[in-house]
Amino acid sequence: MSPSEPRASRVPHPRESLRVSFEFFPPKTEEMETTLWESIERLAPLRPDFVSVTYGAGGSTRERTHATVKRILDETALTPAAHLTCVAATRDEVDDVVRAYLAAGVRHIVALRGDPVAGIGTAYAPHPGGYVNAADLVGGIKRLAEAEKTDIEVSVSAYPERHPESPSDAADLDMLAAKVDAGASRAITQFFFDNDLYLRYLDRVRARGIDIPIVPGILPVQNFKLARAFAGKAGASIPGWLADRFDGLDDDPATRKLIAAAVAAEQVLDLVDRGVTEFHFYTMNRADLVYAVCHLLGLRPPATAPSVAAEVAA
Repeated sequence: MSPSEPRASRVPHPRESLRVSFEFFPPKTEEMETTLWESIERLAPLRPDFVSVTYGAGGSTRERTHATVKRILDETALTPAAHLTCVAATRDEVDDVVRAYLAAGVRHIVALRGDPVAGIGTAYAPHPGGYVNAADLVGGIKRLAEAEKTDIEVSVSAYPERHPESPSDAADLDMLAAKVDAGASRAITQFFFDNDLYLRYLDRVRARGIDIPIVPGILPVQNFKLARAFAGKAGASIPGWLADRFDGLDDDPATRKLIAAAVAAEQVLDLVDRGVTEFHFYTMNRADLVYAVCHLLGLRPPATAPSVAAEVAA
């Protein structure tokens, strides 16, 4: 390869080797609803493996998740994955949610323990009569699907820098192994910015005998202050070089967006160079940065990609 050849040209043909998925959250307002569906419309032609929709405990939040997933099923050709947690619900209540998803045609659930009701940083306690943890929830989902004679895929979370509540790396891997033993077939990582952290974690996972895909979760930095706050709560580190790149740009959104695109592109292209072929993007319901990175990966809409509206009309 010529030294002057663009690095991105080394990316292999996407439909043969690269796979992506996108995460969205259910909107709370009409304006947020519009933004979400504009983003879905923009990203759908890239033909992701699936799109996931986050889930919060509580009636109205739970209903928004279900409504978003149902609309994706009804109005697009996308495959939705519904998030589900153990928080603030009995087993029967969670089981009812699972049955509703199965009845709606959902065949992929992202099973998570969830954050404590009082917020991250407080001690987690299972709901009385509820699922104890994510491994317990995975087993419950698989049993319900089996009872309904329905196949269901279950994805779970993984933590390159260890879950904030795990006492050790070994305990963290034990929990991941328990989720796999219960029926999980894919893990999606918490976001990270240092690729060496992910690759070292992958080595530990494989050494533990866990062989399911460990898909890197990628967070294009829409807002650095917000990303830093997320990282602090999730136990993810912010490298000094990343903070330096956004330094002095608090009042310069146009430059921030350019820097964010460059950072995310560097991260995913480096991972591709190191053999990674599947990515999960935390979109924050915004399409522009994710679309740009996917473009650099070689993911392009087909020449005559139908819009979501056209698919509905058809």
